[in-house]
Formats: sequence, C-alpha cells, structure tokens
Amino acid sequence: MREEWTGFTGGKWVDEINVRDFIQKNYTPYDGDDSFLSGPTQNTKDLWAQVMDLTKQEREAGGVLDMDTKVVSTITSHGPGYLDKSKETIVGFQTDKPFKRSMQVYGGIRMAEKACADNGYTVDPEISEFFTVHRKTHNAGCFDAYNAEMRACRSSHVITGLPDAYGRGRIIGDYRRIALYGIDRLIEDKQAQKDSTGRVMTDDVIRLREELSEQMTALKMMKEMAASYGCDISKPAKNVQEAIQATYFGYLSAVKEQNGAAMSLGRTSTFIDCYAERDLKNGTFTEEQIQEFVDHFIMKLRCVKFARTPEYNQIFAGDPV
Repeated sequence: MREEWTGFTGGKWVDEINVRDFIQKNYTPYDGDDSFLSGPTQNTKDLWAQVMDLTKQEREAGGVLDMDTKVVSTITSHGPGYLDKSKETIVGFQTDKPFKRSMQVYGGIRMAEKACADNGYTVDPEISEFFTVHRKTHNAGCFDAYNAEMRACRSSHVITGLPDAYGRGRIIGDYRRIALYGIDRLIEDKQAQKDSTGRVMTDDVIRLREELSEQMTALKMMKEMAASYGCDISKPAKNVQEAIQATYFGYLSAVKEQNGAAMSLGRTSTFIDCYAERDLKNGTFTEEQIQEFVDHFIMKLRCVKFARTPEYNQIFAGDPV
C-alpha cells in the first residue's frame, strides 16, 4: 500500500482494495469476559436522555415529530445536524436536526406522498409534479420492466408475502472502505475501473461506465458532506474515532439517499476493533474513550428515521432499522 494511502501505521497492508485481507492480518482474538467494560460517560447519558425525550415527543405527536416536504434528500441536501455538538464524539444526522425525517422520492413518488399523507404532511406540489412528469423514479422503472404476470404476482404477495409497496429493498454496502482507504483512493480505484473498460461501446460497457461515474460523484459528495461537519475523509482514518466516524459517514450517505426496507450496515465490529486495540496499546485513547465512541456510533444508528406508511410499521416490532 502506498504511504499516502495509509492511516493504519504499524499494520500490514495489501495493494488492492481488500478490507477482509486487512482484517485477517490485523485483528486480535479475544477470549476473555466483559470485566474490561466501562460504564457510559456523563456525555453519553446526557445525549441518550435527549434521544429518549425526542422519542417521547415523537410518540406523543403520533409517530412522526417532523418531516421534510420541500427538500429532496441527497447526500449533501441538508446542513449538519446535532444533538449537542459539544458532547458528541460521532456526528451526523440524515437532515439538519435529529428526528426530522427526510423526503426520499427516487424510489417512488407515490410512496413518498403516501408516507407524508399518512402522517399528516403534504409533499410540495412542485416536487410531485417533477417526479411524476420529468423524472422517472425507481418504482416507475420497475413497473416498466414487469410483464402482466409479474405485476399480478407482486400485487397478490405471491413473491414476498410483504405489503405491495415492500416487495423489494435490501442494500448492503461496505462502508469500512472509506475509513481504511479514504475517499480519494476509492475515487482513484473507480477511475481505474472505468479506464479499463476498453473502447467497445456495448450496452453493458456504457451502463458500467455510467454507473462508475455516478459512484465517483457520490464519493465526492460524501467528502463534501463530511466537511460540513468539520471532518476530512479524503484520506484514511488515523485512529479509531476517525475510523468509526468515516464508516458512519458512509452509512449515513446511504440512508440519506435510500430508504430500502432493510438498510444493512454489515459487520463492522472486528474492523473497528483493529483500530481500537492498536490505539489502546499505543495510549492514544483510554478504554472509556473508545467505548464512548462506540456508544455514540450506536446512538446515531438508533436515530436513523424513514418516512414510512403504517403498513411498514406493522411488519416490524421495535426498531426496524
């Protein structure tokens, strides 16, 4: 691995984008008990009390505390949001304030309209008109590809057993790559993939090049979004706090743009532990500090909110995200 790409000094590296190989070469097995654990810090308690209060307010408001009806959610559509900036060690919300649900219309404008209507809100008419007349959504594209038999199977729940609007939707990304390599290296890798597609302009090649270009655009937007929080994810994470933050920014980017029925984070614990063990050994952070980073990371994940219809909420018990 070239020196300018590395943030994990003292570890073992390979030359290609390969998170699994990094973990295999750097993780430390642990066979002990939980006696090493520290209790939550006061900042964690204070922040969690805010989350619980907002949750209570949300329930009292009928299930949704606030909802955006004018701004279509993208990676960079909203400014930074905080619970308490002075106490948060891991930052980032889907919108500019906690518990404010974003408007995600690229999956389907009718779903967005119904989710708003069922919760007492109305999508801005200009947004509805644009995504009905001028911009094809994912849902419209799917229906264009279905034949009559497929549509009948979907509508009758033969395929999934789920309500009609939730026949699709699991997105699993490897968000650890941002922490391990940095955005600039990932863009460089995507550009190399695009450059290696050759000169033949077949349908598959054209589609691949377009998708790689979209991926590079999204990576640049991730860097811009992180910068709005005062974070630089262009280079690899240098410590466990930066590793958690960069991984979360990757996941946050996904849930700002997509509201799939299951937005999976994937397995991150062993990856993060590589950084935690090294930083603990080097005296960079204490056990209590590292556990606070993890607590604040999990707290942010628990605050992910989507605008849903009642049918969706009936499928799940507890926290569906």
